[in-house]
Amino acid sequence: MTFIRTKIICTIGPATESLPVLRKLYKAGMNVARINMSHATHKYAASIISKINKINNETDHLKQKIGILLDTQGPEIRTGDTTLPIDLEVGDEVTLTVRDQVDVETSSIKVNYKDLVHSVDVGSQISVDNGLINFKVLSKDSETLLCKVLHGGKLGSKRHVNLPGVRINLPSITSKDIEDINFGIKHNVDFIAASFVRNKNDLEILDEILKNKQSQIKIIAKIENHDGLNNIDEICQMAWGVMVARGDLGIETSLTDLPNIQRKIMFACGKWGRRSIVATHLLESMINNPTPTRAEVTDVANAIYEGADAVMLSGETGVGKYPEDCVKFLKSISNKTEKFKTLGYQKNLITESDWEYIAVAAKNLAESINADGIIAVTRTGATAYYISNSKPEGIPVFTFTNNISTLKQLSLVGSTLSFYIPRLNNHEKTLKVAKKVLNDYFKKKNNLKFIMVSGIFSEDHSEAIQIINF
Repeated sequence: MTFIRTKIICTIGPATESLPVLRKLYKAGMNVARINMSHATHKYAASIISKINKINNETDHLKQKIGILLDTQGPEIRTGDTTLPIDLEVGDEVTLTVRDQVDVETSSIKVNYKDLVHSVDVGSQISVDNGLINFKVLSKDSETLLCKVLHGGKLGSKRHVNLPGVRINLPSITSKDIEDINFGIKHNVDFIAASFVRNKNDLEILDEILKNKQSQIKIIAKIENHDGLNNIDEICQMAWGVMVARGDLGIETSLTDLPNIQRKIMFACGKWGRRSIVATHLLESMINNPTPTRAEVTDVANAIYEGADAVMLSGETGVGKYPEDCVKFLKSISNKTEKFKTLGYQKNLITESDWEYIAVAAKNLAESINADGIIAVTRTGATAYYISNSKPEGIPVFTFTNNISTLKQLSLVGSTLSFYIPRLNNHEKTLKVAKKVLNDYFKKKNNLKFIMVSGIFSEDHSEAIQIINF
């Protein structure tokens, strides 16, 4: 059985919202389903969650569960609604307005940011739809900006607006986000992504909401601007995971510096032992084409070399023509790339406890004896996180837990394959169940060797690591 270390996140949208297609994505290799609350209603999101839960309930103990990532909109600026896309030609003059009665017309475009006019200067550039459409501000009055189209295209409804270099005067978590977060808590999602995280204070607000509801949902911080990049270390210390959100990063920062920015973020994730996700434009050409470009394949491989826990598809699976093929390509690229060593970001891991040293020792021992895998027994998932942080080369981490929430959250932890055991109160019984599961996994291959790590059955650290032979 082929082991893939890197997890695959799929954005669910019109192209993939049906149960049959979701099943195909799962079979192809989807580990986590992303619901983008910038576009989804609660009714729509509940429908997707119900379908994912149905697939999870259909799978046996040897099958991995799909995690659910709720991606909040955050303090985004967007254009208004339009019945049909508007054609914008280079050189056209259009008005951007904050007036409520306007949505989108051929010459006047509503923007939902009251401070728009005060925030930008004449001569500034405004980017729309991930930089595909760009305007230059020619003049302004109290409610409008007169702009020239620098780069044209079709402008649809509620397109994202960037104001490069401008600090946005919006709360880090909006009233809509709070409604969506409470919805996610109610429906037991596994991860919540906070958009446009600028510093640790932004995450503290979300953390407080989750604690007040006694929720174990994990927080993913999306890095999308200069502030988030400059504060990456304090953000990593607060977040469970970090997403390199390259769409906005490529506009808010220097596009040509984006590869270096990605490496800086990935390095910080490795240093602080946080889950890392690389997102946006991984296989963008496959929205319309059946195969990726050579550059896209190389881009995905580089993310894996840098130690990414997961790579994420957006429009490719949300609205693309070939969603299943996209997942298969990511899985194939991962399979080929993981045979080469990562760039060693784990070597700079900041250790915070004895268990992190134990995890590194288990990884080194497993590699030295060419083990078939590492067995991690955990209730909270922490043991698996530590081992994953050590980046075992080509060695799967077979994680056994009695916590369903932990089981699903492991869907976003690189190198892990997770299994559910109802009880973890007896070492011998747990080992017996693990042996049965692993014999089934390896099709009764003989002379299996494993390193077993457990923080549950060891009173001290002396018996935390064991060599197990089946």
